[in-house]
Amino acid sequence: MNIGFFTDSYFPGVDGVTYTIHAWRDRLEQRGHDVYVVYPASSHEPDERELPVPSLPNPFYRQYRVPTYRRLSTLPDFDVVHCHGPASTGLMGRRYAKRRGVPSVYTHHTPVEDYFVQGLKVEALAGVVGRAYVAYENRFLDSFDCVTASTSRIRRDVTPRTLPVGIETELFRPVTDERFVHDEPTVGYSGRMTRKKHVDEILRLADRRPDLRFELVGDGPVRDDLEADASENVRFRDFLPREDLPAFYSGLDAFVTASTCDTLGLSTLEANACGTPVAAADVPPFDRTIGEDNGARFEHGDIAAMERAVVDCLDRDRPTRAAVEEFSVERTIDELEEIYGVS
Repeated sequence: MNIGFFTDSYFPGVDGVTYTIHAWRDRLEQRGHDVYVVYPASSHEPDERELPVPSLPNPFYRQYRVPTYRRLSTLPDFDVVHCHGPASTGLMGRRYAKRRGVPSVYTHHTPVEDYFVQGLKVEALAGVVGRAYVAYENRFLDSFDCVTASTSRIRRDVTPRTLPVGIETELFRPVTDERFVHDEPTVGYSGRMTRKKHVDEILRLADRRPDLRFELVGDGPVRDDLEADASENVRFRDFLPREDLPAFYSGLDAFVTASTCDTLGLSTLEANACGTPVAAADVPPFDRTIGEDNGARFEHGDIAAMERAVVDCLDRDRPTRAAVEEFSVERTIDELEEIYGVS
């Protein structure tokens, strides 16, 4: 099949959407399909099946760009359109599917409304804009033949087909790399640094536990403020190359997240696949993905409970890799081919 991925988020930006698209494309092409990625033009150098759309800088979040327009006639003939975002590029994909009469699929990756407060600064205004956005996205999702999401709880007026984005279990496995080996017990985090990720709560835990080392990987609009407030036992790193993440996760004694905006929490499951237990807030999706076999949960906002969960992860051995086998990306690709109608 010729498959068209339409995304508003792509390299050189680093996030779960970008890595998901990369992993899905790689495996679909291993199975003989041609996957094209339509994305906002950036400093990324495209290959022959990466099709940039002219774009402008995003004034609210420099990691992302705002695509403008590309004529549909310049795109290949797709057998199926798969959109990965609700903004300009996603709209282009939906328009392509309607005009060419091909099946359309949408994957809901992110509750975008949770991030408006970062750009708008005012909670009340962000709430108003967020409600308007959700109403828009509900109409948008209703126009697709199939909507998928990592969990059924996406806060939208559709019933999605549950399709976890999938863990690359052959990449994410226990490994040893001296660059990420530490003498003291080490707790880590990897991901975007935004308000809804609540990385500040990890810093509060670091203040309580000077005996532990904290390694925080990522970037985002609140990182500078977080770094300025961090205690001496906290180290910040920029986003790591994908190939270094297994060694980073394997070098941790526990992974911790207080995020309230994840749809699956891919980094938590990747850490599990590398043998590392996860302490996570007791909120969706972690109330389903993190349990006794792969970590511990804590009440969001309760630092003492977070500490107990982290200590539990440090003190107990768990079969974390076996616990996340159901999230293997190979299973995801099997389902994707079924959705696309591969015979």
